[in-house]
Amino acid sequence: MRTRGAQTRGPREIGDFPGWEMARVQAGRIRGPHEPCFVGWIGARGPVGLFGRTSSAGVIMSNVLKGGVVAAVLGAFFLVAGFWVGFSLYRTAAGLQPTQDNGTLAPGQTAAESPGRPAKPHPSFDGLQQAVQRLLDDAGASGGISLIELGSRGPQSWAYQGDQQFAAASTYKLPLLMQEAQNVASGRWRGTDLLCYQDGDWEDGYYSDYQEGLCLSRSQLGNRIGKASDNTAAHILIRYDGGSAALNSYARAHGTRNSAFYDPNTTTASDLARLWANEANGRAGGRSAQQYLYPMLTNTAYERGIPGGVPSKTTVVHKIGILAGVVNDAALVLGGPAGGYVLAICTEGPDSDAGWTLLADVSRAVWQFEATR
Repeated sequence: MRTRGAQTRGPREIGDFPGWEMARVQAGRIRGPHEPCFVGWIGARGPVGLFGRTSSAGVIMSNVLKGGVVAAVLGAFFLVAGFWVGFSLYRTAAGLQPTQDNGTLAPGQTAAESPGRPAKPHPSFDGLQQAVQRLLDDAGASGGISLIELGSRGPQSWAYQGDQQFAAASTYKLPLLMQEAQNVASGRWRGTDLLCYQDGDWEDGYYSDYQEGLCLSRSQLGNRIGKASDNTAAHILIRYDGGSAALNSYARAHGTRNSAFYDPNTTTASDLARLWANEANGRAGGRSAQQYLYPMLTNTAYERGIPGGVPSKTTVVHKIGILAGVVNDAALVLGGPAGGYVLAICTEGPDSDAGWTLLADVSRAVWQFEATR
């Protein structure tokens, strides 16, 4: 018989039977593929295990038991997984799949349509109308007001004498600037196009630096009109853009029904509101046009009307008009209590200071109403 040599580091080497291949077994495990273990016929004497001497038959049995346990665990796992998949498929087929409501709405979906959320009834406009009538009566003014909600919570519209005609004053500049923005966004015109002043363009206004031969870009003229409601700049654009007929044709294509802008220059609150709703909904040149237009009509020289009735950090994009007892304001209010909304107010009666106060009060009443939605 071969005698067992000195123990090497790592596996113990067993050589109990002459002529047979040595089996190399490490206590508690078999070495990796570089140390194969060949088990032939093994006698009574076996390898030295982790807890003393044991037989090769014990090693084999231990491995068999381990394999059986692993197989049993895997089998139980796949059995449970199979039951779970089948149960999930059944729930889907039965229409019982749970829905997670995280407050996010799908495109085009309103809050009332959100899965698992009951529709909240829209509050009545009766209280708002009574408040507006009271404000007009207290100010001794006549007025038309139009509200178009844009938020996702079941938006509706409301008007008080919305089709009553008023002097448009400078609100004719709203469709003028919308037309500019849409044509610049489409590439038909450029904001850098130079347009030159003529003496016939003059009208008293915010700027007094006009003289024959002065040329300004479209964007410069637009900013003078939007920020300061300058009259001469507006006349230059109208002359280059096709005159009163072209202006009114554009306005009708974007929602007006009862207005005659520039000449004789009349409008209604509902017409002004429809223009803003058309712009806000992307039908007047889309996002590119909005990016051109909105900065011109934000943080203007005239912020006492509709902006005066909303919280100070609210963005209000708007165009005002004032003329001999007429005070108008047409606005897109972004980030209202229930989402954006359009508000147009036309008034006649009080002087300009009282008129601005009246517009701010009406604007505040509308904001408070929107907060109840």
